Amino acid sequence: MKVLPCSSLGACFLFLTVLNLCSQGIVPTDAEGRSLNLGFESGDLSDWQVRGEAFLGQPVKGDTVTPRRDDMSSDHEGDYWIGTYEVSGDDPKGSLTSVPFAITHPYASFRLAGGASDATRVELVDAKDGKVFFKAAGVESENLRPVIVDLRQRKGQSMQIRVVDDQAGHWGHVNFDDFRFHAEKPELKNVLDPVQARKSLEMPVIDQVLFSGLEPQEAVEAMTLPEGFQAHVFAAEPDVTQPIAFCLDDRGRMWVAEGHQYPHRAEGDHGKDRILILEDTNGDHRFDVRKVFQEGLNLISGLEVGFGGVWVGAAPYLMFIPDRNGDDVPDAEPEILLDGWDPYRDTHETLNTFSWGPDGWLYGCHGVFCPSLVGKPGTPAKDRQRVDAAIWRYHPTRHDFEVFAEGTSNPWGLDFNARGHAFIEACVIPHFWHIIQGARYQRQGGQHYSISQEEKQRVQPFLPPNAPDHLHPFIYQDIQTHGDHVHWAGNKGPHAANNRSDEAGGGHAHAGLMMYQGGSWPEAYQDRAFMNNIHGQRINMDVPERKGSGYVGRHGPDFLNFNDRWSQVLNMLYDHNGSVYLVDWYDANQCHHRRDDGHDRSNGRIYKVVYDEEPWTPVDVSAHRPEGWVRLQLHPNEWFALQARKRLMEHGGNEATDTLLNRLMDEATDTLHRLRLMWTLGAMGKWTEAHGLRGMSHTDEDVRAWSIQLSLESRNPTAQTLKKLETLAAEDPSAMVRLYVASALQRTPVVSRFPVLKALVSHAEDAEDHNLPLMIWYAMEPVVGQDSSQGISLLQACKIPILREFITRRMATQSLVASR
Repeated sequence: MKVLPCSSLGACFLFLTVLNLCSQGIVPTDAEGRSLNLGFESGDLSDWQVRGEAFLGQPVKGDTVTPRRDDMSSDHEGDYWIGTYEVSGDDPKGSLTSVPFAITHPYASFRLAGGASDATRVELVDAKDGKVFFKAAGVESENLRPVIVDLRQRKGQSMQIRVVDDQAGHWGHVNFDDFRFHAEKPELKNVLDPVQARKSLEMPVIDQVLFSGLEPQEAVEAMTLPEGFQAHVFAAEPDVTQPIAFCLDDRGRMWVAEGHQYPHRAEGDHGKDRILILEDTNGDHRFDVRKVFQEGLNLISGLEVGFGGVWVGAAPYLMFIPDRNGDDVPDAEPEILLDGWDPYRDTHETLNTFSWGPDGWLYGCHGVFCPSLVGKPGTPAKDRQRVDAAIWRYHPTRHDFEVFAEGTSNPWGLDFNARGHAFIEACVIPHFWHIIQGARYQRQGGQHYSISQEEKQRVQPFLPPNAPDHLHPFIYQDIQTHGDHVHWAGNKGPHAANNRSDEAGGGHAHAGLMMYQGGSWPEAYQDRAFMNNIHGQRINMDVPERKGSGYVGRHGPDFLNFNDRWSQVLNMLYDHNGSVYLVDWYDANQCHHRRDDGHDRSNGRIYKVVYDEEPWTPVDVSAHRPEGWVRLQLHPNEWFALQARKRLMEHGGNEATDTLLNRLMDEATDTLHRLRLMWTLGAMGKWTEAHGLRGMSHTDEDVRAWSIQLSLESRNPTAQTLKKLETLAAEDPSAMVRLYVASALQRTPVVSRFPVLKALVSHAEDAEDHNLPLMIWYAMEPVVGQDSSQGISLLQACKIPILREFITRRMATQSLVASR
């Protein structure tokens, strides 16, 4: 409750007395007893003096924070408050100083938020000598919190309030509201203690980075690598510039996308981006053959090869450039497969990091602040798929498109481990995520949305009037990070310790992720998660460790330090020899912005990291016969298995390959070999119900889990498969298998889910699992909404407390809507 200025002195005294009795505080007055405008309810800055530009246009009316951030609100009192960002952003500076007034009570309070530095602060000033006797700053949050001030030693003196915004850029703003006195120390909620806040802001020393702006060979020599590793310059300017994406073909050649158009798409479809092919033919770890495959591309961000051509992400398009005869010359103009990817907003977050999954789908990442409506050309807007903060996939032969999982922030790195489990890195929010089909993850911003047209149509009747039709109101809770650590220092959020996070891992910004399966590096690096830390100019290494239904990411030792502030590796891949390529954007500017002149267009590097002088050898997977591609599924280097699997998908197989695949799978004693053969059958469209039922009874949990996923690809399980899922849900000892059952239910008709769900919710041991309760809920929600009797039955059977809460909440919503 906020005190409004009173028009009569008597009314004012009466109002203040009531407020005091209610322990709500007392508004200071001037010498005539007039209430001062220290809560801004007059809607202007009367009783205040303005200096500079930061406070022009103040005060702010209403909560303007929530519409732009779903993780914060203004928490102001009354109608008006001060928020310098809300009117003019972070750059303007200035101050706001109140008129002098008498200190009439022993305590005071005011509400404060905004930046955490001394440059964004509130000062209480002795009106007689101008000295500051109290000051406080925010904690990098928009939520206004009360600050309590002890004035017992100053009662009877005169004071002023000064609100200062003297910082531009990061959190360069201050929020202030509602100064008032108290007759005794008030008991307020969520109090901000300036002393404790200042202690929490104490940061490590600035990171010492030795170099910046090095020549390519100097950059290699500056790197710190583990013993036994060597780095080489594979390519550099002027032969390659602005490398934004790359991939390797089945001859071991490198395809590189040069992103000269970033950050702005050119008008029309013709831009300045191009695709190069680089090849090392003499084994010196440096390219010696260079070709330009395609020019004139526009805002390229993703690249892969396979199935007779090149797959290109260049918003608003996902394109395919055919080269079916393999002569390194496009056969025709690019084919637009999908359009609607946003090309205008945060263009460092659009479709990126293309990667062939073990199941034969093309996977990619998409960020949170460039929301897209994706579909085949000509698809009406109402029938398009919303995509923001997502992992998506596209089938190269069926041309199906799906959102695989939703949430996180701006992922620019995706890979699969030896057991086919997907992982990504993220920026700003915690970095380590195990990606589960159908999962919903913590979002940096925005709201959860429907990930299929069926889901969208089902929840629309429950949306508020005028709400966007893509929103999903029943997610209730999302899955949090799978890492047990972050790579930034302190407890003030991801940005506060930029360039001060050396001990923690370098900082919050990551790009590229590789689950190393190349075989030639020491065992300590196999199946580890390597990701580049941009502010930390290093390669972090996390150790995925099985826990419950999934993984936890442990902090491993950094693999490589570039010692060069300009280094900005965007992705990394291992090749057929097990050596690793790193594509380095290389730029003084580490952050996205909209200025065309904000990036150095003249440079770019690609490094190659080898262990124990591992030699380069020529390779050509395409030269094998189909039976040879089958046998390559047993190769110790996953690169061969993946390239051969793509060839088998394209070829289609024959009786000989089918027989060999099934025989090798039946004979396999190595789980990883068996999984690869299973993926190959699935990718080729030859996975049968018999395969699935047999695999779901296997002794290995990963074989059972993948048998579930492959069997539900069609979204049309048979009665026998559904019965097997029910048995697994009830009896399987593996939490991971139960996770795959929960995930698969989202691909099962809603009317068929109830028996399996009833078995899943009976596991009290899953209540504390990181993933299972929420994955069960995402599959259960439509069942509860569709049939209240099944909802009641699930509620009675449920031994997972949070699901009992969600069931009750969902049924109440259903009843409320039905009663309208």
